Amino acid sequence: MDPALATRPHPSHTGERRLYAAAAVVALALVFAGFARTYYLRSAFDGPPLTLLLYVHGAVMTSWFVLFIVQARLVAHGHAGVHRRLGAFGALLALAVLVLGSMVAVTGARLGHSPPGAPPPLVFLAVPLGDMLVFALLVGAALRFRRRSDIHKRLMLLGCVGLLTAAVARIPLTLLREGGIVAAFLTTLALVLACVAWDTIAQRRLHPAFAWGAGLIVVSWPLRLALSQTPQWLEFARWLAG
Repeated sequence: MDPALATRPHPSHTGERRLYAAAAVVALALVFAGFARTYYLRSAFDGPPLTLLLYVHGAVMTSWFVLFIVQARLVAHGHAGVHRRLGAFGALLALAVLVLGSMVAVTGARLGHSPPGAPPPLVFLAVPLGDMLVFALLVGAALRFRRRSDIHKRLMLLGCVGLLTAAVARIPLTLLREGGIVAAFLTTLALVLACVAWDTIAQRRLHPAFAWGAGLIVVSWPLRLALSQTPQWLEFARWLAG
C-alpha cells in the first residue's frame, strides 16, 4: 500500500469531523442570534434588566456551547488526551446547565413569564423542563459510554442540538415569531435530522445512538405538550412555582 494513502484520513472520518465542526459553529451562532438582544448585546438594544441568576445561566450555557466547539476541534486535530481531561470539567458544566436551566424555568413560571405566542406560564413550564430532562438523559448516557467514542460523540452532539429550541424561538425572524413554539420545535427537529442524515450518508448506515437519541428528542415534544394540558401537570407546576 502507498504510505501516503495509509496516512490519508478515511472519507467517513473526514465527514464526521466536518459534521461536528459545522454543528458546533451553527449551534453557537444560533444561540448568539437568539439571545443577542436580551443578553449578549443587551445594552445596544436597550434590553430588559437581568437578574444575577440569568447572567450566570447565560454564562454557563455559553460556556457549554464553546466547550463543545473546543472538544470537537481537539478530536479533529488528534488531541484525544486533552479532550478526555476536559471531559471532567464538561461533566460539571453539564450539571450546572441542568441545575441553572431548571431554576430559570421555574423562576420564570413563578413570575408569570413565557415567550410571545407560547402557552400560559405554568403550561409552558413543561417545555423548558422537558428540554432539561432530555439533555440530562442524552449527556448522562454519553458520559456513561465515554469509552465508546462512536456512541459518546453522537449523544453529545444531540444533547447540544436539542438545547437550541429556546434560542431558535427568540431569533427575530417573522416566520419564527409567527410560528411560535411549533416553529421553534420544527426548526430544532430539522437541525437534528440534518445531523442524523449527514452522518448516515457518510457512514452508509444509521448509527443506533443517533436512532434512539434523535427519537427521544422527537417523541419528547408531543409528550410534554400533551402532559402540560393535564390537571396533574398544572398541580405539579403550581407546586414547583410555589
